[in-house]
Amino acid sequence: MNLATAGILAMTLSFAACIAAATWHVAPWLSRQSRAGALIPLLWVHAFRHVALQILSAQKSGFRVSDALRDDILYGDLAGMVLALLAIFAIRSRRGSATPLVWVFVAATAVDLVNGSIGGMREGALGQASGVTWLILTFYVPILYTSLGLIVWQLLCRRRESLV
Repeated sequence: MNLATAGILAMTLSFAACIAAATWHVAPWLSRQSRAGALIPLLWVHAFRHVALQILSAQKSGFRVSDALRDDILYGDLAGMVLALLAIFAIRSRRGSATPLVWVFVAATAVDLVNGSIGGMREGALGQASGVTWLILTFYVPILYTSLGLIVWQLLCRRRESLV
């Protein structure tokens, strides 16, 4: 099995595990929480996206990714991290801007994840990733997509509930 095939298999299995965990465990737990209590832990998943900074060392170690894609990944993930932390702060502080801020986070993160995924596929990232980069792509990225879906679900299905 080559590295690209192993990466696709690992990512597929991670998505399957994330969806199963979300369906069987996370969603029922979220339903028992307040809207704010449900959104905050989901946003925390994105508060560690600064791990994308490792692409700088990965690139120096032979991970062949264009500087443009590297910068898209870096700045997109850092923006997502900052927006997640700001949204958590707004929710915890009971600010009226909390819901719009979470939606801004959702939009920015959706664009970033799709852009990074398309760029990664175009540049064959899974076929050359190793070490931490491979774990991020095959493990953390599926968690980011899944938690983003859960955030959207909470925002839409519980839109009548206040965050403040």
